[in-house]
Parts: sequence; C-alpha cells; structure tokens
Amino acid sequence: MHAPASILPLHIDGLSFEAGGALLLDNVSATLRPGLRTVILGPNGAGKSLLLRLCHGLLAPTGGALRWGAFCNGDEERVRRRQAMVFQRPVLLRRSALANITYALALRGVRPRARRVAEARAALERLGLAPLAERPARVLSGGEQQRLALARAWALSPDVLFLDEPTANLDPAASRAVEAAVEAIHAAGTKIVMTTHDLGQARRLADEILFLCGGRLLEQTPAATFFHAPRTPEAAAFLRGELVG
Repeated sequence: MHAPASILPLHIDGLSFEAGGALLLDNVSATLRPGLRTVILGPNGAGKSLLLRLCHGLLAPTGGALRWGAFCNGDEERVRRRQAMVFQRPVLLRRSALANITYALALRGVRPRARRVAEARAALERLGLAPLAERPARVLSGGEQQRLALARAWALSPDVLFLDEPTANLDPAASRAVEAAVEAIHAAGTKIVMTTHDLGQARRLADEILFLCGGRLLEQTPAATFFHAPRTPEAAAFLRGELVG
C-alpha cells in the first residue's frame, strides 16, 4: 500500500486577519514546502502565533486564503488529520502520559486498543519518556510535559507540525531536550513550522526564516542568509536587539 500524498506544500495567499478594528495580519503570502524547517521570527505583536493558528485552522482569516497541496484541495478532513500543533503551554488530559497518547490515537481511528498502546509506548520511547508512561501527565515537569505533547503529536504521523514557542518556559536543559525531539521529528519526515524568541535556537533549528513585523511578512529567506545578510532594515535592527514594530 502506498503512503498517501502529502498535504504540502501550503500556499499562503494574501492572508489577513482583523479583530476589533485592528489589522493584525496584513496581506501575508508565502509557500511552506516539505523538508525545510521553517522558523517564524519577529518582535512581540508581529503576528507570529496568529499566523500559526490561521495555518492550523484554529482561526479563519478575514482576508486571503490558504491552499494546501494539489491532491487535497477541498478535502478539509484530510487536511485536519494530517497536521498537528503543540502550544507554548501544552494541553494535556487528566490521565497518564500513556493514556494521553492512546486517547489521541483512538480519536484518529486507530484500532484495536492493543495497537494504540503499542504505538503510544513507541512514541514515549522515542522521546525518552517510557519510564513515565503510567505517571499522571499533569504532574510531569514542564519539559517532560512538552516532550509528551510532542510525542502525542508525532504518534499521529502528521505531514506538518506547528510549534508555538515550544521552549518559552523551560530551563536550558529541558529546552535542549525539546530541541532534540524536534530534530528527531524533522528527521523522520515531518515538516516543522515553529515560532521562537530565541535567536540561538533559530540558528540551530531553522532552514528558512519567515520574518514578521507589524503584521507583515518582510522576509522569507534561507536561515544562513537571514542571519548573515538580512534583506530589510527591520530584520537587521531585530537581529541587533533593537526595538522594531
């Protein structure tokens, strides 16, 4: 049996979002292709998290459109099932680490239960969480919770994984563990799209940078180019640590 065609690339066409009379995202256009790790950078209020939520379908744009790969246009259910998102503060169920993953697999239609348990244990093993399988998810440390959220997302075999500031509240050791998990998910073939305020992290993880400022996309640039020769004054000022907006 052949694997289903990817829902990627994602074409973002003139995407805008307005709320309360304020234009929060203004005519953003970009193409997110498979393979590249895409990191979204920009100052506070630039629209980074908003762009992720629009791409993931949590919000509807007030202007423009999102177009997924040619094989799934109009197939909203397929698009929904082939992507995942992990938030800055992971949303975990009041049950064990293992049950958090088996529940997600059940919702995805994985049968029978024995297969769900086996796949969930494999996901925990991949991220070094196997010894914590029966522990209540909400008593895990912040870093363990974030890795559990990543394990749960990875178990669903998404084409694309959206990550919103996944290490924002973690200490350096926990942050590196999450970065290693992100690298492993990428190496397994899942497209990574993430936001971060950590420029060091962006240098380590990014293949390309989307730079947002004031709700506008100013650059979609290979990471090496962005960090060594940014194309806009705003990006250059941002990298110098200056306030931009």
